[in-house]
Amino acid sequence: MKDLRIALIQTDIHWEDIPANLDMLGRKVAAINEEVDLIVLPEMFSTGFSMDAERLAEGMDGTAIQWMKRTAAHRGCIVTGSLILYEIHEEQKKYYNRLVWMRPDGGYTTYDKRHLFSLSDEPKIYTAGEKRLVENINGWNICPMICYDLRFPVWARNAIGENRETTYDVLLYVANWPERRIAAWNILLPARAIENQSYVIGLNRIGQEPKDVYYSGYSSVIGPRGEMLYQKAHDADTRIINLNYEELVKVRRQFPFLKSADRFELK
Repeated sequence: MKDLRIALIQTDIHWEDIPANLDMLGRKVAAINEEVDLIVLPEMFSTGFSMDAERLAEGMDGTAIQWMKRTAAHRGCIVTGSLILYEIHEEQKKYYNRLVWMRPDGGYTTYDKRHLFSLSDEPKIYTAGEKRLVENINGWNICPMICYDLRFPVWARNAIGENRETTYDVLLYVANWPERRIAAWNILLPARAIENQSYVIGLNRIGQEPKDVYYSGYSSVIGPRGEMLYQKAHDADTRIINLNYEELVKVRRQFPFLKSADRFELK
């Protein structure tokens, strides 16, 4: 199986300014001068981690979704990241911190953040997701999640050996993870890689929010042994990462730890 080529865009985000963010990200995407399979953007990439969903949320045909469609089509690859989106359910508008997995043909799937950040108003404003998402690119299975999900290992547990369709090779987190809690980020990303014998990617933002919240990045790529393959702190960076499938298979064959894993089901 060929290598998976992923472009990670670690960037500042213009606070609650959708047009400015789409323009900025468009320029960063245009500067990628190599072919890639996947472009990854941070959590709430069009607004920053805002609780003003009533004012900022767009529908599934909004400007940010249309931008993702054009970008994926032009680049001929998957584009993913999370946004503030809404849907109407029984005449009631519900808001989501929703990751969109946009394909070049304009089709997409979504993942709604399961664990809404309990130290903010996120659980009061947004609706939590109930299902994981596993997507495939050229034979690679990828499981995308969002920020606070990182703290919950049961939700991220790999299903290797049970059903190939639910097994992943790459666990991907998009985030707005503040500097004040970055120690947990730097510990938990390798932990998820080791316990699930997969590549783990954490794509974080940088910069300052108005409410005295600083983001230091530390976007990272971790190998299936827990080894650090890439990390970048504080500065903007667009980095292309190659992941090797044969290395993943080698680790799983040499150390078949997941065969000893406890079996459980989420209720």
